[in-house]
Amino acid sequence: HFAKPSGRFSTQNSCTRIQSLQVDSVQRWMEDLRHMTEVECMCVLQAKPIGVEEDSQQGELIVATGIGAGDHVARNNLQTLLRRALVVSTELGKMFQRLEKGRWQRVHSTAVRANCHVRSLVHEYSVARSTPPEMQKYEKTLLEKCMELTNITERCLHTDDEFFLKSMREAIHEILTDVSDSFSNMIDMALANEIQVLIKQIESSDSVHTIGSAISNLLSLTQDGPQLCSIIAKEGAVVALFKICRQDRFRDLYAHALRTVASICCVEEGINQLDKVDGILCLADILTDENSVEAARAEAAAVVAQITSPHHTSTQHLASFLESMHDIVTALIKLCESASCGEVFLLASAALANITFFDSMACEILLQLNAIHILLQACKDRQRVDTPYSKDQVVTILANLSVLEQCASEVLQDQGIERLLLLLGEKPSSSSPSEGAACERVQQKAAVTLARLSRDPDVAQMAIQLKAVPRLIELCRSPTERNNSDSVLVACLAALRRLAAGCPDSIEAADHQQLIKPRLVDSFLLCSNMEESFV
Repeated sequence: HFAKPSGRFSTQNSCTRIQSLQVDSVQRWMEDLRHMTEVECMCVLQAKPIGVEEDSQQGELIVATGIGAGDHVARNNLQTLLRRALVVSTELGKMFQRLEKGRWQRVHSTAVRANCHVRSLVHEYSVARSTPPEMQKYEKTLLEKCMELTNITERCLHTDDEFFLKSMREAIHEILTDVSDSFSNMIDMALANEIQVLIKQIESSDSVHTIGSAISNLLSLTQDGPQLCSIIAKEGAVVALFKICRQDRFRDLYAHALRTVASICCVEEGINQLDKVDGILCLADILTDENSVEAARAEAAAVVAQITSPHHTSTQHLASFLESMHDIVTALIKLCESASCGEVFLLASAALANITFFDSMACEILLQLNAIHILLQACKDRQRVDTPYSKDQVVTILANLSVLEQCASEVLQDQGIERLLLLLGEKPSSSSPSEGAACERVQQKAAVTLARLSRDPDVAQMAIQLKAVPRLIELCRSPTERNNSDSVLVACLAALRRLAAGCPDSIEAADHQQLIKPRLVDSFLLCSNMEESFV
């Protein structure tokens, strides 16, 4: 609490006393007051236990920030940690910026706020849960550094000596870096501690409700970024979740557990853990099990899509994947055929699309399984293929299959050229950047597929009859038709040149002069500089 002028002074006397003070000092105090009162209250009130719930496990306390007992303790502790960590990180970031600018008053006030927030966090966490010994070391170091930071920044307020301030700036920067590192280590250990609580619930409980609640909390945490996913993976969450997926009594939790696994596997640690517990075999079992519900098979497909993503640098886990690939690919194409909604189809087709990138044998398996017919039929069903994202997966698979010679006849048989021309006209239904990017990918891959298939004279002839050439020329000459995409332009130029090679008469002289005859790079530069359609 901060003191205010006593009521025993008269108004006249108060004015006289205020005028005798240094105005700058009063203004500085008022500025500090505005920033510090809320933080001080937070330290005293929010960190103070206000009750104990009789039924709580091991007498855990309920504090003013909402940390509860029972099933919700871990989640509330985690939410509190993340919220406070964000506040402290923000304050430390501000300090770095203000230190560079030499704004010493703000550097000090920010140091005071950060110190209060850190002390409140440490106090609050120790009240809610006993602090592990290894974490206490970081807490002590952090609190000492925060106090040192507050003291040293205060010294800088009382001097204008540039040489002194310069030396202090370097010292403060070093201390601030130490504070940031210590704080990050402490938070990582605290988060790991809370994650261990959730994993123990999953491993030791027989209650579907308790396990489901713990899985929900883990899934929620995975949405906070890859750093947290790495901590979750290192603490053994993937191992615990696959144990659930191997027990028939927890069948109702399969989908939930696998969705969490897919989120964790956005980082290499998650994939490594999956590989160590033979997770791919478990995924194959769920995908091929006729008794598995569609939701579980869809989430298993999501995990397959995640671990086969081209964005991952590590490919060690793919060795074990190859052993089960035939079963997985067969199950995925069946899931595409029977999908009850667009989301299920998207997950299954995304997994197939990724698989076709890294092994040509997968493409041969898909051809044997009549995949082209299944995928082209799905494109006619708006219940399954209802967004550019789903179409992107379909045309990716077709593009990868089109390198095989026998693909052309199957595409012709199922009127696939007509579908490719429709995909060349794909346009976003909203202003969403992600949807626009998906439409560009659809157009690009449709043109690539058409170019590859047009090696077959029958395909080239059919494409020309269906007026593929005018559409490709339009995409080349009109930037708006291709959403100003250079990749779509290159693919369309390549497709045009492939068709022109087989049927030169299909392209008019002017178009041939600009789009076919020059080097590809010259035609590209000509078309990329066009602002209006010349068609």
